[in-house]
Amino acid sequence: MFKKLSPVVLIATITACSTPLDRRQANGDHEYLNAKTEGKLVIPEGLKDPDYNDEFKIPSVVATKGKHVGSMLDIRPPLQVLATAEGTRVVEGADNIKVVVESIDPDINLKSEIISTLQSFFVKRDITILKKADNPISFETDWIEKSQIIESSMWGADKVYHLKQRYEFIVNVKPHGRTGDITIKLIDHQENYNGAEQKILLSGEDKRRYTIDMLNSAISYFSTERTALIKAKRKARSLGIATKVISTSEDTHWVSNAPFDKVWQRLRIVLPEVGFEIIDIDTSKGLYFVEFKNNEGFWSSLWGDDHELLLEDGTYRITVEEGDDNTSIIKLRDKENEPLSTEVINSVGPALSKLMEENRG
Repeated sequence: MFKKLSPVVLIATITACSTPLDRRQANGDHEYLNAKTEGKLVIPEGLKDPDYNDEFKIPSVVATKGKHVGSMLDIRPPLQVLATAEGTRVVEGADNIKVVVESIDPDINLKSEIISTLQSFFVKRDITILKKADNPISFETDWIEKSQIIESSMWGADKVYHLKQRYEFIVNVKPHGRTGDITIKLIDHQENYNGAEQKILLSGEDKRRYTIDMLNSAISYFSTERTALIKAKRKARSLGIATKVISTSEDTHWVSNAPFDKVWQRLRIVLPEVGFEIIDIDTSKGLYFVEFKNNEGFWSSLWGDDHELLLEDGTYRITVEEGDDNTSIIKLRDKENEPLSTEVINSVGPALSKLMEENRG
C-alpha cells in the first residue's frame, strides 16, 4: 500500500535530507587529506629566488593533531547568546554562560518574577520538571524530545532522527534583590536514528551549542513576558485618575482614586501643564516645591476669558499623602506651609482635576 504524501514531503524525498551529523561536515569527500606536499621550487643557479609569503600557508595534519580536519571539522557557524529581554545581559565564563537579569520594576519581586516566568516557559514548551531545589534554586527537566524525518519512504516506515536531552536551570538572585542570573547545563543527551541508538560523545563545543540554543529559547520567552508587563504598566499609568476637590473643616484639597506612587508620577506631568514649575522634589516626604506663573492663554482656553484665577504668582508647596481605601490626598499650600483658602483652591481645582483624569495613550 502506498503512503499518502504531501507535495512538501514528496519534494523532500526526491531531494533527500541530511542528518544532523551531515550538517556538521562539508559536502563532498576529504581527499585533500591525502594530498602530497610538493617540494620547494628549484631555482636554477644564477637566478634570484622569488619572495615567499606564508599568509595562506596550510598547516599540516600533524600540526592540527587531527582535530579540525576532514570529517572532524565542524563547519556550523557558532551560536551566540541573545540577551533580548529588557534588563538582561550576557556574562560568559570559562565553563558556562549565564544571563544576568536586572529588576525593571521596584513593585515586582525579581526572584518571584524569574521563577514564575521559567515555570510558565516550561508549561509553554511542555517540559516536565523532575526535580526542583530551593537552595540554590534549580529545575532539573525530564527528557526533552525532538524528532525529524530524515528519509521518507512511499512504501515503508520513515527513517527518523530522534534527539533526547535533559537540562538543569539554575537561578541565583543577589541578597539585595535587584539582580540575578540564569545558567543552564546540559546533563544528559541521547540520539537515535532509524531505531538505532547513536553512540555520540559530545565535545565541549557541542554541549555549549545545545546549551546556548536552550538558553536563547528561555530568554526569548522571558523577553515576551517582560514586554507584555511593560506595556501593561505603561497603559495603566496612561489611564486617567479620578480626582475631585474636597472641603473639610481644616482645608480644601484634592482626593485622587489611586495609590501614592501613581498619583505622584502623574503630578510630575500635570503640574507644569497647569503652570507650576517644579523647582525641587522630596519624594520621601511626598513634597513638590513649585513656582506658579499664570498662563492666561491656558486658562482662557480651558474656561474662557471670564474665569477668575485667584492664585497669585509665587512659590508654593504641593504634597501627596496616602488616603483611605487606596486613595491619595493632594494639598496645595503657600511657601510657609499654610493652607490656602477654599476660594483659591476652587479656582485652580477643576483644571488640575481635568488633567489628572485625562487618558494619555
